[in-house]
Amino acid sequence: MYDAGALIAMDDDVRRMWAVHHLALDDGRRILVPAPVVAQAWRDSRRQVRLGRVLQSCDVIPIGVETAKAAGALCGKAGTSDVVDAVVVTVALTHGAVVFTSDPDDIGHLSASTDAKPGVVIRRV
Repeated sequence: MYDAGALIAMDDDVRRMWAVHHLALDDGRRILVPAPVVAQAWRDSRRQVRLGRVLQSCDVIPIGVETAKAAGALCGKAGTSDVVDAVVVTVALTHGAVVFTSDPDDIGHLSASTDAKPGVVIRRV
């Protein structure tokens, strides 16, 4: 699973993140991106051609009311206000996904605030 930092890294042509992406695809892995993460990273289709290509190879996960409620409750429990990070953690736990993020401290704090064991596996971008 990618958060906005992972998408921005690929949009900025960070080779390490592109390598991770291609290895995942070559291994047949499903790459998840919650829809609010796309909103957080997307600004201009004329300048984000690379990001557009990345998204074509990802499964963009729509967020329904139950996931939205769970993410909001997680923010309350963790004492944070970044609902997009909370959505990332909520969806990652639902799917058993590894999270690639530029913000491992916030994702880790949110994961630790859940009752889920084990928590989210986090990889720094």
